Amino acid sequence: MTEREAQLTAELAHCKAQLEQARLERERFERENQLLRQKIDLLVRHVFGSKSERLNPAQMELLLGAESNVAPLPQEPLAPATPVLPSRPQRREHAPRLPENLPVVEEIIDPEPVKANPQNWRLIGQEVSEQLDYEPGRFLRRRLVRRTYVHRKNLDLAPLTAPLPGKLQDRCIAAPGLLAQVIVSKFCDHIPLYRQEQIFKTRHKVHLPRQTLDRWVDLAAQWFRPIYNEIRKGVVSGGYVQLDETPIRYLEPGFGRARQGYYWVCKKPGGDVLFHWEPSRSSNCLDKIIPVDFRGVIQCDGYGAYPAFVERRESRIKLAACWAHVRRKFHKALAQSKRTIGLILRQIQHLYQIEAQLRQIKAGPQLRQAVRAHQSRPIVERIGKALARIKATRRPLPESLLGDAIDYAEGQWPGLMIFLEDGRVEIDNNLVENAIRPTAIGKKNWMFIGDKDAGDRGAILYTIIESCRRQQIDPYAYVREVLTRLPSMTNQQIAEILPAAWAKAQLKTLKAAS
Repeated sequence: MTEREAQLTAELAHCKAQLEQARLERERFERENQLLRQKIDLLVRHVFGSKSERLNPAQMELLLGAESNVAPLPQEPLAPATPVLPSRPQRREHAPRLPENLPVVEEIIDPEPVKANPQNWRLIGQEVSEQLDYEPGRFLRRRLVRRTYVHRKNLDLAPLTAPLPGKLQDRCIAAPGLLAQVIVSKFCDHIPLYRQEQIFKTRHKVHLPRQTLDRWVDLAAQWFRPIYNEIRKGVVSGGYVQLDETPIRYLEPGFGRARQGYYWVCKKPGGDVLFHWEPSRSSNCLDKIIPVDFRGVIQCDGYGAYPAFVERRESRIKLAACWAHVRRKFHKALAQSKRTIGLILRQIQHLYQIEAQLRQIKAGPQLRQAVRAHQSRPIVERIGKALARIKATRRPLPESLLGDAIDYAEGQWPGLMIFLEDGRVEIDNNLVENAIRPTAIGKKNWMFIGDKDAGDRGAILYTIIESCRRQQIDPYAYVREVLTRLPSMTNQQIAEILPAAWAKAQLKTLKAAS
């Protein structure tokens, strides 16, 4: 080979290397472009599209018949099981337009000629029509007059004066009814204190500064703390709880801007809800919520603090995963491969149809475990095989939405199987997420909660209000009665005024009256 030939050969090899590098760069840019397009499409759907993950049969047929770049998964025969039939919707009885328990204010309207000469007219009948009316709340001055008496015959006895009935604090002008109104407006109706101040001043001509309202809220939270502690004991008892956390911004003097804390929400399915305030999201916060002697199942999402917490507890706790989070991941990736993801979503839909039937017949843990072992387990195993087959093709990129959904499902797979082994465990974590929604609505009305102490008292009062909601009782009536009775009660009587016990007492009273 001459010198010129060697030079040309070297230049040719260099050009080939540059072309190969350019090809690799182009493929990398194409992959990044594809991933960015997926994320942009997901963002557009999140902002402008439907938020529901529900798939009706018509949508499913379109998904399964759509074109896709990924080869369709081969169908496997269903395991012999009782067919899941869609339940027929029951006809709802129409409720009366006007509730029968409302007080009636009767207004008699006579014609003008009759009013002018009533002696010339004789009543022969009447026509009655009803309207639903409303009178806004009002302030009043409750004056407590405590009379002082002396004995008529035994003049040596000291004069007697009746004590104040259940006064929360000396030199506090707020009665239980006003405190209950402020608390329910803030933590149930999500009206900030500054708006309540404006409402009281402009509509009722009563000026109550927000600093005063804030002190009253703090006072009520301290009185409710024993009830909060009893609710905490009841929620973490039984060996099965659901956990989730939601961010809440708070103020810290000297920091310069609002910081981020968290409400850790603990739900006992079929029981109460517990809100716990922490300024961080670390796994150490769970040590303050879950007692040391807790043994059982915690259902949560894929956040890494939960496995770290369980590892410190030496595997005395099992982590159950949430199928709703898995479904959400695949639903976000639906545009990437409609046929393949449609098959997976259909299998998950079968699982939820089985759970809907179990809820409809109010099945207990043993029946749920038996039905799940017979019907749900084959479906779950089929989903696992489908995920392994998709990943084996190496077609979905790990950074893509479909690759992320598959990795998430495989990482959570041991926890996703627990609901098949324990009939107490729900299929998803939606119950505790539904309990968080009131705080999410409240965050739209206020930017932060105050300082760290405000987070603690907010957790107490959110727990009370949400427990009332779960028991389907009027939170205002409950808070008012509890604040009236608490000052004269002992710690041994706290169990009598828990929301569940109060609801049972009210139901018993209504049955006795009827």
